[in-house]
Amino acid sequence: MNFNKFLPLTETTFYIMLSLIKPSHGYAIMQNVELLSENKVKVAAGTLYGAIENLLKQKLIKSVKSEDKRRKVYVLTDEGKEVLKLEIIRIKHLINISQDAI
Repeated sequence: MNFNKFLPLTETTFYIMLSLIKPSHGYAIMQNVELLSENKVKVAAGTLYGAIENLLKQKLIKSVKSEDKRRKVYVLTDEGKEVLKLEIIRIKHLINISQDAI
């Protein structure tokens, strides 16, 4: 599968996917995005659930069983992990080629 078709990720999608390395529900994802981004990125519920729907359609995340029936829990699929890994490699490359520019 050509995972490069998913790249580059938007900043919000990157943080959401990073938050889903471990299973998590919507509110916890929103909190983790703020934590990871040092409060620079805040995800509204509508934005989060739109992104989740897209990631589900792309098969980059999947729904998993939850003990709390009121909350849907999601986690990265193997394909999602590969896309996230490729995005991290892409970002590292950008950093490496730009370090001497400033």
